[in-house]
Amino acid sequence: MEFEPPVFGEATPPCHPSEETLRLLSQRRSTAADLMGAPGPTPLELRQLLQLAARAPDHRCVAPYRFIIFEGEGRANFGGILADAYKINDPQATPERIEKERARFMRAPVVVGVVSSVRLSHRTPEWEQILTAGAVCQNLLIAANAFGFAAQWLTEWYAFDPAVLTHLNLSDDDEIRERIAGFVYLGSANEPPKERARPDVENITSTYK
Repeated sequence: MEFEPPVFGEATPPCHPSEETLRLLSQRRSTAADLMGAPGPTPLELRQLLQLAARAPDHRCVAPYRFIIFEGEGRANFGGILADAYKINDPQATPERIEKERARFMRAPVVVGVVSSVRLSHRTPEWEQILTAGAVCQNLLIAANAFGFAAQWLTEWYAFDPAVLTHLNLSDDDEIRERIAGFVYLGSANEPPKERARPDVENITSTYK
C-alpha cells in the first residue's frame, strides 16, 4: 500500500468523506493476541503504520511519545525478562505459568511498545500529552486494520512492573517522565473475533444548557 503524506506547510483537505472509513470504524474490533499468527507487517508496512499512528492530535507539536519495536528474536529475549520478573513476583508460580509469561510476546509477529514521553517543562499540560500517546495507540489500531492486519492494544502487568521497565530505559527525571501507554500486537487473525458489548451512547451523553 502506497501513500504520500503532505509536506510541511502544504494545504491539506479539511475533511475526507469516506463511507469505507465509517464502515471500518463501525466494525472496528480488537483481535486477541492469542488468536494472532503470521504474517505480520513487513518492515516497510510497519514504517508506514508508525507514520500513520504519529498523525495524532498533538497540542503544540510536542510529540510526547516514542516507539519500541519487538520482532524476531527480540520478542523471545524480552520474554525471558518477563519470565524472570514473574518468578520474582510469584515464587510459587508453576513452570507452566512461567512459560506462558515467557511466550507473551511470541503471540504476534510484531509488537509495538508505545511510550508516553511527557515533557514536564513544556507548557502543554501533562494530561494533554498523555492523551496524545493514547491517540497514537488508537491510530495504530485503525491503521493496522486498514492495512489488513489484526491488532490489539494491551498493557498487562509488565507495563507497570519496575523490574521489567528497567530493561526499556524509560526516563523518569525532572525533564521527561515516561510510561508505557500500551503494547500493540500486530499480526493476522487465526479466527475472526466475536463482537463485544458496546455502551449505549444515549446513556453516556448529555447536553449542556
